[in-house]
Amino acid sequence: MTADAHFRIGSVTKAFTHTVALQLVAEHRIGIDDPVRSHLPDLIPAEYGGVTVRQVLDHTSGFPAPAPTPTPRNGPGWWLMGVTPVDGVRDAFALAAADDAWRRHRPAPGTVQQYNGLNTLVVGLLVEKVTGNSFREELDQRILRPLRLRHTSLPASGDVSIPGPHARVYVGADEVTRQSPYPWAEGGMISTAADLDRFLTALLSGRLLPPSVRRLAFSVPEVPNAPQNRHCGTAGKACFAPVGLMRLTLADGVTVWGKTGSRPGWENGFFATPDLRRRVVYSLNPNGTGTSQEYTDHVLALVGAAFTGVPPTAAEPADPGHRSR
Repeated sequence: MTADAHFRIGSVTKAFTHTVALQLVAEHRIGIDDPVRSHLPDLIPAEYGGVTVRQVLDHTSGFPAPAPTPTPRNGPGWWLMGVTPVDGVRDAFALAAADDAWRRHRPAPGTVQQYNGLNTLVVGLLVEKVTGNSFREELDQRILRPLRLRHTSLPASGDVSIPGPHARVYVGADEVTRQSPYPWAEGGMISTAADLDRFLTALLSGRLLPPSVRRLAFSVPEVPNAPQNRHCGTAGKACFAPVGLMRLTLADGVTVWGKTGSRPGWENGFFATPDLRRRVVYSLNPNGTGTSQEYTDHVLALVGAAFTGVPPTAAEPADPGHRSR
């Protein structure tokens, strides 16, 4: 493994996607309190007609969970399977409509934060609807080219390759290095540590968003954190802002902004203090014997130690033979 290796960044993609959408808010092409359905009436069911752009961006929409993702249970070649963004959104709403328990207990929009990839798929489709361009075109024009992120990309739907250099990654006995980028604007991008550091630095320093939306972008809603949402810790409070980053408070009270992300064979993330004096980008290659949450807990403990000097107390990861950089 080398320091310039490419890796699939998973949900770190969300920070790019939400930033593009907030640029459109700054340009008055999207209203932050517009009902999302007013832009995507053929995609968002009428019962979610009151959900706003703001609530989709800060994960308080009350949307159902995404449709199940491919796993080894789907059989040989599962890592190459996937659906289109539109079909993924429609499948999620269709599954929810058939789930009586979900319909009875669905949270009202704006009342609780539940981290949910379906929100960001909708954001990507919203960008396309408003601009008339593909999300890849808007991403390239607004972020990748201005920041000269030459090693960052959103693969086309049928492109299962990854540029070199890169690690060979496995889930159990399956090599999954070549895999479907179907998570798209929600989790399909490829990047490097240096490019992600440049992007996070630009985002936190104000290069990508004008002052008119920066406060909105980094405003964490004052709502409870859903019990099943472990990303925000155990404090019971929301931590995600509309910009697609989460705000965490470490052991000595230091606040950091960042995001984790995973794809089969990769666990990644980046974090920085608001003044950018301390920054970290990491990529971990688990072999599939532990859970995503176990790896995330372990790495966040190490990240906390790097920022604060307080030794990590999290348990060792399930796979002591993991590789990381």
